[in-house]
Amino acid sequence: MKIGQITTRLGYLVLGALAAMTIAPSRALAQDDHSHMISAAHQQQTPEQKKQENALVETVRRATKQFQTSPPEGYALMFGCVSGGDFGAMGMHFVNGALLDGEVVPDKPEILLYEPLSNGRIRLTGVDYLVDKKMWEANPEHKGPPELNGQLFHLFDSPNRFGLDPFYTLHVWAWKDNPVGTFSNWNPNVSCDAFNPDPQ
Repeated sequence: MKIGQITTRLGYLVLGALAAMTIAPSRALAQDDHSHMISAAHQQQTPEQKKQENALVETVRRATKQFQTSPPEGYALMFGCVSGGDFGAMGMHFVNGALLDGEVVPDKPEILLYEPLSNGRIRLTGVDYLVDKKMWEANPEHKGPPELNGQLFHLFDSPNRFGLDPFYTLHVWAWKDNPVGTFSNWNPNVSCDAFNPDPQ
């Protein structure tokens, strides 16, 4: 192969790669079950971003501190205990169906997250805000994806492991440290090992 032909082929490869990059969906917009773990590496935060993060964590703690070992009335377990294998886990999702209304209220999370313990009990680890994509976008006041305190929600497209229509979600690990980020979907410090869906 001549040098001119090699140069031409390399040029086509570069153009093809650039075209693929512009066509491929952005990780910032759509998340699958595990991709947020990849994009959640710690980035240097400005003092204002850290202040907003801390404020949201404090809001979650104030709203949920009385539910450390059991969810309140209106929240029911769904999806069992969600594990991501090497990525860690999300844990047990206790969902309040009455709050799945297309809106996001900081002190009323749609989901409370718990970790099963070896003694048969559960412990609160954080919350998960969840809003149906279609319901959110049907409101003309919503100009983009939902966000809280500067934190953009992640889009889980369909199909997904939960069998849900496309939805926006934001995890806040307010009660259990997450080494890959306070708002990452998966927490390597959470485990489903002690989950027993049918205790005898």
